[in-house]
Amino acid sequence: MAKASNVQGPAERFLIYLRDVRRLSPHTISSYQRDLSALQRFCERAGKRAVDTLVESDIRNWAAQLHRQGLSGSSIQRSLSATRSFFNFLGRENSRLRNPAASVQAPRKPRKLPKALDPDQVDKYLTFDIDSVITRRDAAMAELFYSSGLRLAELAAINRDDIDAQSKLMTVTGKGNRARTVPVGSAALEAIGRWLQVRAPTENDHEKGGPLFTSNRGQRISLRNIQARLKLQARKAGMPQDVHPHMLRHSFASHMLESSGDLRAVQELLGHANLSTTQIYTHLDFQHLATVYDAAHPRARRRKRN
Repeated sequence: MAKASNVQGPAERFLIYLRDVRRLSPHTISSYQRDLSALQRFCERAGKRAVDTLVESDIRNWAAQLHRQGLSGSSIQRSLSATRSFFNFLGRENSRLRNPAASVQAPRKPRKLPKALDPDQVDKYLTFDIDSVITRRDAAMAELFYSSGLRLAELAAINRDDIDAQSKLMTVTGKGNRARTVPVGSAALEAIGRWLQVRAPTENDHEKGGPLFTSNRGQRISLRNIQARLKLQARKAGMPQDVHPHMLRHSFASHMLESSGDLRAVQELLGHANLSTTQIYTHLDFQHLATVYDAAHPRARRRKRN
C-alpha cells in the first residue's frame, strides 16, 4: 500500500495564499489544485512522504510520467510552473528548502511546419497570366521565393543591385543581419526581367538601385501585401490550399534536399545557423553529399532541357 504524502497540508496553505494574498481567480486556483493533487499522487506512489525530500530527479520522473500519460507539452509545463510556485512559497517558510522544479522543463512542442508542395503543384501555382504590371511583379516574387528559398522579410528587403544576372547570384541579408549569397534560377531571373521592364522608377532608385519589388505607390512592397498577393495567386491557380511565403521556402528546401541529399548546402542556402534546424525544417535525414544547385533544382533542370 502506498504511503501517505504530506503534500496536501502545505498545498492547502499555498492555495489559501493564492486566494487571499495573490487574489487569483477561482478558475486559476482550481488549476493549481489539480496540478498539486497530481504531484501528491506521484509522491504517494513513489513513497515520498515528506515534500521537502523531493529532489530534481523526482520532478523529472513526474514530468516523464505525465508525458507517458499523454499530456501535452503545454499541460506539463503548466504543472511544472505550478510546482515551482508552490516550492517558492515553501521556500519563504523555510529558507533552506531548495526548489527541485527550478530547472525542470517540459518536453518541447513539435514544430508545426507547412506542408511542402510537390513539383507539379509548384508548376501549377507558378502559372501566371502575365497580363498586367501587378501580375508580372507577383510572378517574379513567387518565382524568387521558390528559386532561392527566401524568408518573407528577406524578399521584401531585396534591392535591384543585390542580384547579379550574369553570375546568377543574389546577396541576401537574413536573421541576425547575416548576409549570404544564394543562386537564382533561370525561371526567376526571366520573371524578374519581365517585371523590371514595367517597374516604374522610384525616388529611392539612387540607393543600391532601389527596392526590387514595389507597390502601386512606388514604395517598397509591404510584408502583408506580399502575403496577400501569394494567397490570391493560389486561388487563381485553383489550388485547394492557401500558399504563403513559408510554404514556398519549405518546398524549396524539401525539393533541394530530396534531389541532392546535400544537407549542408541546403543549410547555407536557407541561412540556418545550425544544421539541426535544417534537418527539422525539411523533415528529411542527411543522405549523402551530392550535386550543386543547377543540377538539383526542379525548375533549373527543366529550363536546361528546354
